[in-house]
Amino acid sequence: MSGRLQPAFWGGLFIGVLSALPIVKYGNVCCCLWVVAGGALAAWLAQANQPHAIKGAEGAVLGLIAGVIGAIIAFPINLLFEDFERGWLLRFVETADAEIPAELRGMLENGAGSSIGRVFGLLTSLVMNAVFGLLGGLLGAVLFKKEAPPPPPGTVEVLPPL
Repeated sequence: MSGRLQPAFWGGLFIGVLSALPIVKYGNVCCCLWVVAGGALAAWLAQANQPHAIKGAEGAVLGLIAGVIGAIIAFPINLLFEDFERGWLLRFVETADAEIPAELRGMLENGAGSSIGRVFGLLTSLVMNAVFGLLGGLLGAVLFKKEAPPPPPGTVEVLPPL
């Protein structure tokens, strides 16, 4: 993989897996936590592989790519755990003695997720992950910025005239 794609892939894998695992994925309720963290992870990995500081724009692009990769990785994992989560949610509602409308209960019991709804969810996830991944990559580029190396010995600093 090229120098830019490898950190974005690992950040996207982080986003995709944590955004799709049952119960763990609800961490995204907190300002898209996993997506922002995955974008920052991509920027950190890119920063670690270079001797100089990466620019904020490069961190933003890395985060954007990581967000898109994360949405694509999360989609099939979400489909895999869909039945498990539906059963878990039904058990939770029954244990809590919550009164929910009969239509909603029927949707939960029958798994009323349509193909159009899943495609719409994927498109929404692509856009949201791209935006928040971009912000995470920008944040990572700023937070993990390498300090400039000191000048070599014997260097004279020349100040501009007043």
